[in-house]
Amino acid sequence: MNSELRDLYQEVIIEHSKRPRNYHPLAGPAQSAQGYNPLCGDQVKVWVLMDDDKVADVSFEGSGCAISTASASVMTEMMKGKSTDEAEALFSTFHDLVTGRDSAEDEIDELGKLAVFGGVSEFPARVKCATLCWHTLRAAIAGKEDPITTE
Repeated sequence: MNSELRDLYQEVIIEHSKRPRNYHPLAGPAQSAQGYNPLCGDQVKVWVLMDDDKVADVSFEGSGCAISTASASVMTEMMKGKSTDEAEALFSTFHDLVTGRDSAEDEIDELGKLAVFGGVSEFPARVKCATLCWHTLRAAIAGKEDPITTE
C-alpha cells in the first residue's frame, strides 16, 4: 500500500470510528440481525429497511474497534439504494479486497471510499473486524434470526 493510500486509510478509519454515520436503530418494519466477533469482542446490530428488492435504509449500533465501527459506518452509506444483487456484489468485492484477493483489483473503482480498507489485508486478524458488519447485514436482509459470528 502506498503512503498516500495509507494516509487516506487512517483518515477514513479515524473519521468514521469517531463519528460513525447511521449509528441508530431504525424504527418501523426494519429487519435486523446481530453479529459478534468472539476473537476481539466486537458486537454489532444492523437494521435494514427493504423496499421490494432495494435497501431503502440501513443503520447500525454496536461496540468494537475502530476498524469494525468505521467499516459499518461506510457500509451503511454505500448500501442505501442498492438492490440485493448489488449489495451482494459489493460485499463480495469488499471481501476480496480485505482478504487480499487479486480479483478486487478489477473492481476497485466500484468500492469508492471502501477501497481504503484494502490496508486491512496487511493485518489478517483484522479482516473479521472489517467484515463483521457485512455478514450481519447479509443476515438481516435474509431475515436470519440467529446471531452471526465470525467463527
